[in-house]
Amino acid sequence: MQIKRQPMGDYQTNCYIVTIDGKDLIIDPGVGATSWVKQNTTNPIAILNTHGHFDHVWSNAQLSEDLNIKIYCPKDDEFMLRNPLRGLELPPSNADILVEHDEEIDFDGIKVKFHFFPGHTPGCSAIEIEDNLFTGDFIFKNSIGRCDFPFSNPKDMKDSINRVLKWDKNFRIFPGHGAHTTLFQEKESLRNWLNYL
Repeated sequence: MQIKRQPMGDYQTNCYIVTIDGKDLIIDPGVGATSWVKQNTTNPIAILNTHGHFDHVWSNAQLSEDLNIKIYCPKDDEFMLRNPLRGLELPPSNADILVEHDEEIDFDGIKVKFHFFPGHTPGCSAIEIEDNLFTGDFIFKNSIGRCDFPFSNPKDMKDSINRVLKWDKNFRIFPGHGAHTTLFQEKESLRNWLNYL
């Protein structure tokens, strides 16, 4: 498996390309991601959104059309693909597949699980592929996603953190912003954040 990362746009939102057995999965194609994704894929098969915020989904529609691939988005965030926060002129997109809570999807032998971790957004999810967890804006290195936005929920974030703290597998974490880390490295930080929610 190969993982490519490129920070996109003013918010330096990480776009990922995960390549397994010659098949490319595109995770969170943000602002300006289209050309980079096209240059770094040979067999793209799907676009996966961790959540619906504009800086993670900006290039959804263009890539879906140009590459003829489907968009998979957590069902609770689908409305955000057409209704961005703060009146931004987001290129609207439509999810082809609305992903259920904790749903596992098999892409021709590649198992992908969307773990439902609401708080930052109603449908915020972490995408598990093998031993890797693409956490979007749920977990960052030494931090967590904000939950003071419209549609955020601090109680849900607290519940999500408590759930992930019970995991005993040391996933490699690839967040929506910043550097990668591991779940075990983040457990102390996550426990500390519980005091502020």
